Amino acid sequence: MTADLRVRQFGRADAAPRAYRRRGGPPWWFALPALLFFAFVVLVPSVRGVYYAFTDWDGLDPEFDFIGLRNFTDMLDDATASQAIWHTLLIAVAITVIQNGIGLLLALGVNSAIKSRNILRVLLFAPVVVTPIVTAYLWRNLLGPDGAVNSLLAVVGLESWQQDWLGDPDLALWMVVLVVVWQFAGYSMVIFLAGLQSIPREIYEAAAIDGTGAVRRFWSIVRPLLAPAITINLMLSIIGGIKLFDQVYALTGGGPGHATDTISTLIYKDAFTLGEFGYSIALAVVLTIIIAIVSAGQYAALSRNERAAS
Repeated sequence: MTADLRVRQFGRADAAPRAYRRRGGPPWWFALPALLFFAFVVLVPSVRGVYYAFTDWDGLDPEFDFIGLRNFTDMLDDATASQAIWHTLLIAVAITVIQNGIGLLLALGVNSAIKSRNILRVLLFAPVVVTPIVTAYLWRNLLGPDGAVNSLLAVVGLESWQQDWLGDPDLALWMVVLVVVWQFAGYSMVIFLAGLQSIPREIYEAAAIDGTGAVRRFWSIVRPLLAPAITINLMLSIIGGIKLFDQVYALTGGGPGHATDTISTLIYKDAFTLGEFGYSIALAVVLTIIIAIVSAGQYAALSRNERAAS
């Protein structure tokens, strides 16, 4: 009786997907309200915004002219824009490498059997929950000429190391990288930690029995199994680094001079300080294209490596 009931139940359960497949999958119109909302809120404003990149609109005057590609050709002759593009790429690469390197080391550390690992996980993740703008203002005070960093150097007898950390054009950009890495290394750590904890403990034990060293164990066992976490972290870091705005603007305002200006800070300045909305939108279009190209290339490369490692 019970077996017959199960057969009938499984039969009905199996029949439903077959009928579902015969109808050609889920009805597409279920997603129509969401698609219309997305088109109204995202697609239409985006397309309209791209149009302004080909105009001389100042953001206020209802009258403006269509000027074709002039904003983009002006960008090629704009040394500040070229410098901002270089800073954007440099910051993105530096953040991606340093943040994920530190995040991986932290994850390996707190994944061990030390007793205080849960407390360490909370402490290392804590900066992530603070808003970036608050973090930036905090570090601006610490790195100022009279800030805690210079005071600490004086206390330990290293007065010669004291610097105007955010006022020196050679140091300011790296101070921005330092602050971003300090805040988000814990975020990378959590993703790596989730990947490490998904690796069965028996694999570690079998490798230990075979006498495999720690470095070989990491490279041959942990790294391939950690490939999905590496892909996610690298994608998030590079995109976040290219879009970086709030920490840069709160820390340095793009200065000194234009030493820390990125594409995002330049978009803001051109739009709301200089009133060149058409030019700033052209910069935003370039930023979008850079993000799309870098993301697509990185995803293709990482997916290939991920398949090779699996």
